[in-house]
Parts: sequence; C-alpha cells; structure tokens
Amino acid sequence: MPFSDRIIAFNRGLTYTGKKLPEGIRVMNPYQEDPQALKISEAFYHKFYNDNQVRLLILGINPGRFGGGLTGVPFTDPKRLISACHIPYEGKITHEPSSVFIYEMIHAYGGPKAFYQDLYINSVCPLGFTQIQENGKEKNYNYYDSPELLKAVADFNLENIQRQIGLGISTEVCFCFGTGKNEAYLRKLNETHGFFKKIVGLEHPRFIMQYKTAQKQFYIDKYLQAFANARS
Repeated sequence: MPFSDRIIAFNRGLTYTGKKLPEGIRVMNPYQEDPQALKISEAFYHKFYNDNQVRLLILGINPGRFGGGLTGVPFTDPKRLISACHIPYEGKITHEPSSVFIYEMIHAYGGPKAFYQDLYINSVCPLGFTQIQENGKEKNYNYYDSPELLKAVADFNLENIQRQIGLGISTEVCFCFGTGKNEAYLRKLNETHGFFKKIVGLEHPRFIMQYKTAQKQFYIDKYLQAFANARS
C-alpha cells in the first residue's frame, strides 16, 4: 500500500476518542464535517505521496480553522492549495499566515514535489479545537490552552502519535513546530515512550509571521538547514 493510501486511511478513521471536552470547546474534524476536505486531502496525498518513500515527520500543534480545517491538509490554506499545489478548491478562499510561511519555505526547498517527497506534516493532535465565544463565533484553540483540555486529549494524542509512526515514517528525528508548550509536551512523551531518537524544535510558523516577520528569511534558512542536517 503506498504512503498516500496509508495517510488517507488514517484521516478517514480520525474520530475523537478522548475524554469529555471542557465546556465551550468543540472538536474540529474536517474529514467528517466537510466532504470537500476529505476529497481535497485525498487528491493532495495521491499527488505528492503515491509511493513508498520513507519520510521524516513534522508535528505541529493541531489544525486551524482557515488552513487544514478547510482543506484537510496541514498548514495548507485554500490559497496555497490552488497556487502552489494546483489542486482546485470551491468556496471561500481563506488566508492563513502559517500557510504563507510554510509555502515560502517549501518554495525555497525546491517546491512541493521535492519537499513532500522528503517530509510528512501532521500534528501532535491531528484534530483541531475551537472555543465558542459569547457572541457565538468560534476561535482556534490549542490542545494545551487549558489544563482541562490537555488532560482530556492526553490518551488521544498518544494514540495518534503512535498511529502516525505506524504509517511508515522515519523515527530517526521528528521536527516539532512550536518551541514552547508543544515542544515541551512532545519531549516529555518521547522521554516516556521513546518514539524518536531525536526531536528538533522549530519556531512555529504562526509565531514567525506574527512576531518575526522582518526576520522571516532567517527562519526559512533555519528550517532548511535543520532538514538538510537530518538528511545528511
């Protein structure tokens, strides 16, 4: 079975199995909520992962509403899906800053074909969360944003890291997007379970775009060097 079909089966089977969520927090599962997201993600993985290449793993935090929450592809908003991946999208064309950084970095790497041949991106928690506000609108919510949510999703996160390793990725090194709470959480899990020989933390794309835009090229170069070191 090619890597593409393994990923697609993983996504199709994603169902939140953790403990009860805190009040006002909702699970965001694009693969069950939006038939287009499932269709798009399948087209993406068939296009870039239809082989048996062993790839290095990148783990982000969890999907956001305007990127993977719409397309089913981590760090890929509709704009980048169309312009960089050349996969059609119907509906509102949203813009996610993290996706902007990732695809500028991917372009510097050599383009989507070259990048996705070597690396596979997902998240510590492969499903997203939103917080329902008083006005009824939703905002992104990270799995570690409250002690209650962190406790609720602990077993779910552990199970899905194990399942992602089971897809056939390399366990030599894992890249972690987020050098704060996400990296600390992943390192603690790795110390207990020995998933990876090495974890390399990289500043999260959202952090870079929000606080370090003027140094964006520095972080692109840092990402590329980290990936090159892992392949050497």
